[in-house]
Amino acid sequence: MRDPQVIAAMAEASLNNGALGVRLESPEHIGAVRRRCPEALIIGLWKRTFPDSAVYITPGWKEIQAVWAAGADVIALDATERARPGGAQLPALLQRAKQELGACLMADVDSLENGLRAAQWGCDWVGTTLYGYTEATASQPPPAWPVLAPLRQQLPADVMLICEGGIASAQQARQALDAGADAVVVGTAITGVDLQVAAYQRALAT
Repeated sequence: MRDPQVIAAMAEASLNNGALGVRLESPEHIGAVRRRCPEALIIGLWKRTFPDSAVYITPGWKEIQAVWAAGADVIALDATERARPGGAQLPALLQRAKQELGACLMADVDSLENGLRAAQWGCDWVGTTLYGYTEATASQPPPAWPVLAPLRQQLPADVMLICEGGIASAQQARQALDAGADAVVVGTAITGVDLQVAAYQRALAT
């Protein structure tokens, strides 16, 4: 399923059926979708792991540049308070991305505080992507219902609020919009063919 052409076909099918855009991981996938769907709105990121940090979503300048060069319209990156690889500082990365690339930035956060801070530092979009996935929120399963409404109330009106993480049905997507999200990212519930088949197999085997 991670083959770039498979990803591009899934992206095209989603866009043809009403998706406003697609969120893609890795420069390779971003490039494949940009070529197949030149008008698509692409939120791009690059997951890379480093031994000195738990941050893995577009953690540094090299990843930011690569995502932008591949054709993303929006660069998504970890905007939690966790230490970044090599001691990189989030405010400096955000400022550089704005000044040198003129990029639209999406902050993947895990809390109200980190979302508000990211907006103050220049992020155009704030997403609840990491709620439930950091050490500080590991006991709080997504979706990020407790922080959606407070974020919308306290974020500047021109900052887009994205609900991402744990959205498993159209009803939950509607709930997210009702809670104040401007848009919803649906991942595994749409693209997780392997997990969907495995779930059916388990249920039918009992």
